[in-house]
Amino acid sequence: MASVFTRIITGELPGRFVWRDDRVVAFLSVDPVTTGHVLVVPIAEVDHWVDLDPPLWTQVSVVSHIIGRALRDAFGAPRVGQMIAGFEVPHVHVHVFPAHGLDDIGFAKADRAPDPAVLDDAAERIRVALRALGHGAVVPDA
Repeated sequence: MASVFTRIITGELPGRFVWRDDRVVAFLSVDPVTTGHVLVVPIAEVDHWVDLDPPLWTQVSVVSHIIGRALRDAFGAPRVGQMIAGFEVPHVHVHVFPAHGLDDIGFAKADRAPDPAVLDDAAERIRVALRALGHGAVVPDA
């Protein structure tokens, strides 16, 4: 059975995409730890990040870095957090999120019912920042 992320990637389930290339996508988390929380996900459905082939792991890492720069610019965050947990969904994903303090690092305070308008606004802010950084070719319109 396809993972929930594969179902989002294929369009079976909705997602607020901010990045899509031929190997990696990035979309907003539906349980954000902070506004602007993005998941960077390889299109290939692989359960554990250590099982990714090194070139694909490199692409996931590069996209995570680019997303991090965009989050810093879009939200004025002093830091950008990054986590790999892998317990929630058996499909590799890197959490990248604006961080304003240590309290922002962790899932205990995740918003389980975020306002859709806030998510839409965050996604657009990230897309604008990515385009400003020169990545417009991989930034979907919405």
